[in-house]
Amino acid sequence: MTGISTASFPMKGGDGAYSYANNSSYQREGLECAEDLIKESVAEKLDMKEFISSSSSPKLFTIADLGCSFGPNTLFVVENIIHSVELKYHSFGQNQEALEFLVLFSDRASNDFNTLFRSLPSDKKYFAAGVPGLFQDRLVPKASLNFVHCSYSLHWLSKIPMELMDRDSPAWNKGRIFYNHSPDEVSEAYSAQFAKDMEYFLNARAEELVCGGLMALVVPCIPDGISKLEFSDFKFLDLMEESLKDMVDVGLLTEDKVDSFNLPLYQPTPVELGALIERNRRFSIEKMQRIVRPARKGYGLQSLISMIRAIWEELIQDHFGTDIVDELFDRLKKKIAESNLSSLEMVADMYVLLRRKID
Repeated sequence: MTGISTASFPMKGGDGAYSYANNSSYQREGLECAEDLIKESVAEKLDMKEFISSSSSPKLFTIADLGCSFGPNTLFVVENIIHSVELKYHSFGQNQEALEFLVLFSDRASNDFNTLFRSLPSDKKYFAAGVPGLFQDRLVPKASLNFVHCSYSLHWLSKIPMELMDRDSPAWNKGRIFYNHSPDEVSEAYSAQFAKDMEYFLNARAEELVCGGLMALVVPCIPDGISKLEFSDFKFLDLMEESLKDMVDVGLLTEDKVDSFNLPLYQPTPVELGALIERNRRFSIEKMQRIVRPARKGYGLQSLISMIRAIWEELIQDHFGTDIVDELFDRLKKKIAESNLSSLEMVADMYVLLRRKID
């Protein structure tokens, strides 16, 4: 085991107005755009001959969706993978009834698995199980997975870099909640933590995947050539930071409480992400390309704030308490309206297909 922090940053559970299940249309759109990429990946890269030649009968194909959360998105992805595998299996003249699927839905232990399992379709073509735990650690036995999927999750850090909390460190992030306006030492601490997390993640999957097994990732990145100050995703975080500081000014929060709060995510560039995978040496990059989304004008203000709240409310509440949540997001909503900021169009969602190398 890695000994990584077990701090929990779940999405907003349940099916309420601010739940992730009802406010993950941005992620769903990205997954729909990646749907054909997964189909092509299975059709072109999945080693079905090796799978068919194995001695097991019936044939069990095991899929893991890591960072599954609990909304309909994970079910959409799983059904697409299963359908793609069925088509390839059938193309080899195999009896479809001899093929069975096991799907492992995995996320942090605090994830709303109850909502997820209640939403499983009654006519599903697979056996289902929940696997709680951090995906930077081992989750299942060695060589037990045929296909791994992980989307919109790898940019979440396993923990906040310790240097950010040390008043004597050059990376102490006083007055900031993120790294986009901070000293270089802060950015470097975030980058180093992301690199550690990726190494743990890749090593764990290398143990769990069969040789030749595939892993499909969707990772939100900063486009190459775009500065942190220009990046639209970070501008929303600037407004959240401003909202927290305003609450300090009127006595609703203490300065120390805000100084000790840092957002646990890091978005690499595509070049940076590719370099970390190559450095690991346990996977080959079979495909790496930007997901092209349809043109859109942006989100309505309420839809946007509901999406942000679904992602960040649990984390905000854990650090600052429940009393300030409504006030904070009301202030953030007003700042977004005043800024006319309603788009995430500069985000580069990267589709990455990896194959487990033979040792």
